[in-house]
Amino acid sequence: MWYDGWAQLAFLLAVLLLAAKPLGSYMAKVFQMQRPPLLGRIFGKAESAIYAMAGLRPDDQQDWRQYAVACLAFNTIGFAFLFILQMVQQHLPLNPAHQAGVGPALAFNTAASFVTNTNWQNYSGETTMSLLTQMLGMTVQNFLSAATGIAVMAALIRALAAKGTGKLGNFWVDMVRSVLYILLPIAVLLSVVLASQGVVQTLRADVTVHTLSSSAVAGGAAETKTAATQTIAMGPVASQEAIKELGTNGGGFFNANSAHPYENPNGLTDFLEMLAMLLIPAASCFTFGEMISDRRQGHVLLATMTAIFIVCAALCFTFEQQRNPLFPSIVGQHHTALAAGGNMEGKELRFGPANSAIWTCIATGTSTGAVNSMLDSYTPFGGLIPMWLMKTGEVIFGGVGTGLTGMLITAMVAVFLCGLMVGRTPEYLGKKIGAFEIKMVSLAILIPPALTLIGTAVASVTPSAVASVGNPGPHGFSEILYAMTSMSNNNGSAFAGLNGNTDFYNILGGLLMLAGRFWSIIATVALAGSVAKRKASPPNVGTFPTHTPMFGVILAGTIALISGLIFLPALALGPIAEGLMQVVH
Repeated sequence: MWYDGWAQLAFLLAVLLLAAKPLGSYMAKVFQMQRPPLLGRIFGKAESAIYAMAGLRPDDQQDWRQYAVACLAFNTIGFAFLFILQMVQQHLPLNPAHQAGVGPALAFNTAASFVTNTNWQNYSGETTMSLLTQMLGMTVQNFLSAATGIAVMAALIRALAAKGTGKLGNFWVDMVRSVLYILLPIAVLLSVVLASQGVVQTLRADVTVHTLSSSAVAGGAAETKTAATQTIAMGPVASQEAIKELGTNGGGFFNANSAHPYENPNGLTDFLEMLAMLLIPAASCFTFGEMISDRRQGHVLLATMTAIFIVCAALCFTFEQQRNPLFPSIVGQHHTALAAGGNMEGKELRFGPANSAIWTCIATGTSTGAVNSMLDSYTPFGGLIPMWLMKTGEVIFGGVGTGLTGMLITAMVAVFLCGLMVGRTPEYLGKKIGAFEIKMVSLAILIPPALTLIGTAVASVTPSAVASVGNPGPHGFSEILYAMTSMSNNNGSAFAGLNGNTDFYNILGGLLMLAGRFWSIIATVALAGSVAKRKASPPNVGTFPTHTPMFGVILAGTIALISGLIFLPALALGPIAEGLMQVVH
């Protein structure tokens, strides 16, 4: 099974690299305002009509303040719309299951979750949200939150390529083009393929079926047997599933998420959904190289992401293919053959430990947070890996747009540290990294970890929050730490032993998600505005090269150093302590 995991990982990465390069080149053309030949004929009139209705001109340029204000204003409107939609869904059409309105605390959390691309779910989708809310609320926000991340990425790349203009493009134009020419075409194609494989796509909400079993009811001297029935939730699942994975969103139609057979029925859909999560983040590295006219820079970023991902995925599926060390003492030595298949608790038989672990590393290395297995059942060290991937800032490969943005910010930290060691003013792509840039870089990097640790500390000493923990000891602490990491880093996955649907977690989690997303965006756009004003210096003998394998090693070390220094004490109290307790038991 260990070799099986390596074979699956190798095949996935091979297909990913083959698909990412042409997509990356295509995305570069989209953000360089070239209209794609085929899709331009399909969506060109719609694009022009949107600009006309909004009073926009595609060549209008914005500075960083205008870009940031437009981004915040747009997402504020989206948040308010989704919040109200949940509260009044019982009065709206397409609610055949007659779901009631959602309470204000849960509605706040869910609106914050989907607007920030987190998709943390403190509710069961099939029993809480109407079809209209799922389509008009969740699915639409899956597109718009993903497009927001892509737009901010495009602004930062333009800043690095700019020659002292101070302009970043136009947020509204970037949003429109991201949806029409990138997200929508791929999502439609993926939806059709998923539907062909059995992923449900219908406006029919529920189906009542007769099961093979029957129920017996005693009536006097006789016993009456009646056929048992089961109600199966249905809905427009394939369309939501496609953009959920492609946009690294992660919120599922069903509570079981991508472990549910109606979201992920077989090995092919599982592979395609994993590929979809990685596709745009990987392609963005090629987009970066094309837009700055130096493909080598994009290659070293992608190589660094891929190398770290391979190590993490290999470690995770290795841990999950080992039996729990306490297993023999529980069931007896003569039953240890039962554990030969690895840690199967919480995993689907159709996926197995290796495939489940690879999926989990993809979903936490990106900002997707979707699950095809239950993470709370992972071994301590197996669960440590996805937790650490989120703590890196989700740059392996990261969310759509945000992954490359985070990697570029980390690259600036790396060249700053190297500059300190040799006594030179740090430069990245010829742009000097000054005091203001370092302040913005520091904010973008440190805000999510600060939110994670503060949220964990507050939840660990609040009685109502501690009461929601499903397990005592280090594992219970891991549940809290994982939840706060997931929400602060806009991931959305969870150790499901924690009951998050309380006023405390709904309100605190919503605030963490909003702060983690938009404070980081403000810092990133401000950084882009400052970098865009600087003219690039020509390379000389003292220039530190950032396109070499050596820089890739330094970049990987910087990622490990930052996350390790910040989070090692917290990890030692949770998964590391739990793992050591099992070993020495």
